[in-house]
Amino acid sequence: MNHKLAAVAVIAGAVAIVGAYTLGKQQGGSAPAVAPGTAGAPVAQAPAAPAPAAEAPREGKVGVDPTEKFTHFRVGNKNVKKIYVEDGVVWVGTSGGVIRYNTRTDEFKLFDNQSGLLSNGMFYVGRIQGKITVGTYGGGMSMLDEKSGAWETYNIPEGLGDAFVYDVLELANGDVWVATWSGVNRVVGGKFKDPEAWELYTVENTNGGLPNDWVYGLAAGTKGEVWLATEGGMARFDNGKWDSWNHSKGIGASYDKVKDAIEFKNDPAKQSLHHAQQKREMGLQDVDQAYNPNYIISLAVDADGTVWAGTWGGGLTHFDGEKWSNLTTADGLPGNHVFMLHRDHRDRIWIGTNNGLAVKEGNGYRVMRVEEGLFNNTVFSMASTPDGGLWVGSYGGVAHIRPLAATK
Repeated sequence: MNHKLAAVAVIAGAVAIVGAYTLGKQQGGSAPAVAPGTAGAPVAQAPAAPAPAAEAPREGKVGVDPTEKFTHFRVGNKNVKKIYVEDGVVWVGTSGGVIRYNTRTDEFKLFDNQSGLLSNGMFYVGRIQGKITVGTYGGGMSMLDEKSGAWETYNIPEGLGDAFVYDVLELANGDVWVATWSGVNRVVGGKFKDPEAWELYTVENTNGGLPNDWVYGLAAGTKGEVWLATEGGMARFDNGKWDSWNHSKGIGASYDKVKDAIEFKNDPAKQSLHHAQQKREMGLQDVDQAYNPNYIISLAVDADGTVWAGTWGGGLTHFDGEKWSNLTTADGLPGNHVFMLHRDHRDRIWIGTNNGLAVKEGNGYRVMRVEEGLFNNTVFSMASTPDGGLWVGSYGGVAHIRPLAATK
């Protein structure tokens, strides 16, 4: 592989991510190194980590070569859970803060609990009511005033169901939905300052219409309905009516079909009473692999209104309006843990798995792995640009894969 890669966002400590997108070769390094998860791809040598007393820069400027096919940006031992791109600015949400990177000026800035946020763990970043909004792991939902740099946080006292926020969705009618660990909020009309506007839906008050209180993802349907990915299956809210589906209703491939292809052997049920209880409820207590088809971890609505959902070990499932059908590695997917689904500007659905990134092409799938430019084969997040560029987040870093026309 002849492409030069930029090593960006070098870690300055065991806990906090460095906001500095420091380009290794600009820091004096010359010998190639191997970035975590790049399977031997050459990366510009990063400098040695500073002494513990030295504080790494939280903002600055770097440069990359726009003629190269792809560039890698390091975030250290962190997961990149969400990427949001707009007008040349990339927002990268990690388990160590959210980074704003201006691709035109190469300027970057880190926002974390030293910048007004209550938590460094990010599950969501996007724009809600015209403001950059983050959903955090334990710190509620925060919205940025980009002129002042101040964050305004909404948490349990304001009506939020839980301080763990996984996704946020703004509808055309102004309603804002917030997915939390303890149910889903609907803020009617997006009136965050009005306590009466905050509604909370749970398993209990929907009589099981919401199948699980851990709501992981949200998507707007083409007819105004809201789709919800939960740890207990899929749900749909449409004009006040709830519908839900789980493995017993067709979601996720059977264990017998995928057991030989499951690569994750570390069963979460062995460390978590919560997950162990779920497996008992499904009759899977004897399964010692990472398999739970009721656990929906990604969600996307297609242009035709059909729904795609990614499961924990049960592959990719598709709802055509009447029934669910399932796709696995036996059908050409690179992995059966589907962590990410993304619909691009050409209405293609991208599928991020534990073993690469796939997109439907003809009767099969085009699969991308580290050999094609990914930072790591485990794909947690993605954003695309109208020109065909891809930003792909993994454990340890982000890959910017440029369209072919831009690298000629």
